[in-house]
Amino acid sequence: MDRDGKIVNPESENRASSSAEKIEDVTGVVLAGGRSSRYGKNKALAELDHVPLIERVLQVMGAIFHHVVMITNTPDEYAYLRIPMAQDVIRGLGPLGGIYTGLKVIPDRAGFFVACDMPFLNPCLIRHMVAIRDDFDVVVPRISGKIEALHGVYGKRCLAGIEGLIRSGTYQIFRFFPAVSVRFVDEDEVRRWDPDLTSFLNINTPDELRRLARSGSGQGIAPEDRSQQHGASRSEPGPGDALRALAPK
Repeated sequence: MDRDGKIVNPESENRASSSAEKIEDVTGVVLAGGRSSRYGKNKALAELDHVPLIERVLQVMGAIFHHVVMITNTPDEYAYLRIPMAQDVIRGLGPLGGIYTGLKVIPDRAGFFVACDMPFLNPCLIRHMVAIRDDFDVVVPRISGKIEALHGVYGKRCLAGIEGLIRSGTYQIFRFFPAVSVRFVDEDEVRRWDPDLTSFLNINTPDELRRLARSGSGQGIAPEDRSQQHGASRSEPGPGDALRALAPK
């Protein structure tokens, strides 16, 4: 929907999936807690084809999942969207903190997590990943050895592993994978649904957005490896604060 409450319909390569039933046992989770330091302002509200990136993402997620929630530390900026929101339980942990918070607040046993700046989410790929989760704790794409950590299914059994990372002061998402069961979706499998791998494209700078608007595709813009990000800054809570937040009350 736009700021006036009207529904918007971004283009999708998977229109047929829009008529499919919504998934009820997995929550769609959109992470919008980044500082957008490279973009210079809140990139979630930057527009592509006159539609804010966050609305493009929510349009896709809302068509797939019965429950959708946004994790953001600036909820006032998104109040017009009228969707459930939660702020980070522990700030300063980057994307790992968003996943941790999401798993704490969602009503279902698992969530499908994406970032707010991914304009070409592929509904068929997302549905496929949810369908193959079986009893795995994590389902994530792995393209040429690179894990697309912010496009995946995470179950609540991940919480213990994430808390272990937080206690160690390590905030790289993939570092807790050895403690859980993981189903990797490798490139050949992904390309069956998303031949050009545009699902994982994310916007980091205004120049990238301008090039994307001109080309109408993700050619020439490489997805950022956010599985490697720490996300903490000196002005935000560090490991000591995180440990105190995890301590029993």
